[in-house]
Amino acid sequence: MVYMGNMNVKQHSLLVAGTGIALGLLAIVNVAGATHSWNNASGNPYHWARASNPFTLKLGDNVTSAWDVYLATTTAHWSESSVLNTTIVAGNTNNTKGRYTPKQCAPTLGRGEVCNYRYGANGWLGMATIWASGTHITQGTAKMNDTYFNTASYNTLAWKNLVMCQEVGHIFGLDHQDEKSDNANLGTCMDYTNNPDTNQFPNAHDYEMLEDIYAHLDSPTTVSASTPPGSGRAAEDSNDSDDPRDWGREIRRSADGRASLFEKDFGNGQKVLRHVIWAEPRGNH
Repeated sequence: MVYMGNMNVKQHSLLVAGTGIALGLLAIVNVAGATHSWNNASGNPYHWARASNPFTLKLGDNVTSAWDVYLATTTAHWSESSVLNTTIVAGNTNNTKGRYTPKQCAPTLGRGEVCNYRYGANGWLGMATIWASGTHITQGTAKMNDTYFNTASYNTLAWKNLVMCQEVGHIFGLDHQDEKSDNANLGTCMDYTNNPDTNQFPNAHDYEMLEDIYAHLDSPTTVSASTPPGSGRAAEDSNDSDDPRDWGREIRRSADGRASLFEKDFGNGQKVLRHVIWAEPRGNH
């Protein structure tokens, strides 16, 4: 047996293996310890104001029958959170006066609206928009672009589950856990990927992040509210446009160009923010 100082080969191998395990555990801890909430850098993440937990957020169903199963699956998984539940209600994009259409995906105060439509070959696969008064979310929309989901590349159960789950998750105030598509999958829909098979649903860290975001209570509430708080200028802007020229300034882009965050600032804490996931690398559009 060969000795290394006072350590034999077997002992050295065990030490190396133990170090590898420790480093692996450290990597897991670092991932789990990451934060992924909108506006987290400020320490005041965007969230729905509510007086108690768990609260229930209504999601308007403006999707076609082909998407109903994905919306139902998404709401079931997010409702496993200890701080929030979701319930599907009739969508509000087609009201009695015919003012809105699914293409517009107009927001409704106090809840989220979920839509799908052939929005065009404009580069984006999914989009989530929140209207905020200070750090309180007042309304939100999640849009799926069928122009891409009707193609062989994206017309799959896994891609539809991932994007639906991710865009709805943004409405709650969650950001992405990772934005490099070629990194190993983290097992969450809040992770960018080139292969969504294991990234279709929330994971434990998403639920933990929601608990952190909603650790305190608020008064008054913005859930099911019918009048905008504050000046209401952001809440009154129902222009959920498909045109990037209407999205305000781009304030962040992922390293691989597959994700962007846009902001329209109306002053006095009134903002509209959009998370965009691109169907292909941003540079191709």
